[in-house]
Amino acid sequence: MSNDAILFEVSDGIGRITLNRPDRLNAVDPDAIRRWNEIAHEVAERDDVHAIVFDAVGRAFCAGGDLRAMSELAASSDGPAGATITALADEIHEGHRMLRDSGVPIVAAVQGVVAGGGLGFMLVADLIVASEQAVFQSGYADVGLTPDCGVSWLLPEAVGQRRALELTLTPRRLSAAEAVEWGLVTEAVAPDALADRALAIAQAWVAASGAYREAKRLVRAAAERSFAASLDDEARTIGAAFETPAAQARIAAFTAR
Repeated sequence: MSNDAILFEVSDGIGRITLNRPDRLNAVDPDAIRRWNEIAHEVAERDDVHAIVFDAVGRAFCAGGDLRAMSELAASSDGPAGATITALADEIHEGHRMLRDSGVPIVAAVQGVVAGGGLGFMLVADLIVASEQAVFQSGYADVGLTPDCGVSWLLPEAVGQRRALELTLTPRRLSAAEAVEWGLVTEAVAPDALADRALAIAQAWVAASGAYREAKRLVRAAAERSFAASLDDEARTIGAAFETPAAQARIAAFTAR
């Protein structure tokens, strides 16, 4: 396996992004952050990626930021430590924005611990399949830090403000079952079924050609515009979709039944 902090490969229309620092519980260091940004740009530029599986090597999905690596970087920089960390956060956030704004639907396969910024990485995905043994927590306040990686926006979007505050302002840890109940993840499966379930979702997206890509775009854009603008976009998009060969074939098969 490659020594890259984050792996990326494409096969049969499916891109696979894999966090690859298992010895550090996949906590992200500066190298991982740079790689995350590179991958986000690559996804945005490629036209052969129709779905993404986002997973991780080892016993944890992501424990957030690698505080040891970040402290070493801040100590070695010429400027203020805070400015160094802000620049790293900005780099992470650029990758998050690009993947969220891309039309490519993303399914995350999550195991073990998801903590701190790991929540933000996970919540970039559109659907989240968790191992029944996964656990979720904030942990920022434990080290005197504040949310990053989009957590202050993505977490309330997923679970509502009141529950987001409970998770960030208390030591609360969620089990996989609780995470499903809260709406933090889509579903929980047995650990040995995790990879197959995520892959099956991605394969279904690829089989439907561009329909899911446009569906993601419509839903994601709705939060930032008026109802009328969403209606106009929906009308244009479904009209364009109706003319595609893939839709015509599926419509014909449906009406034949």
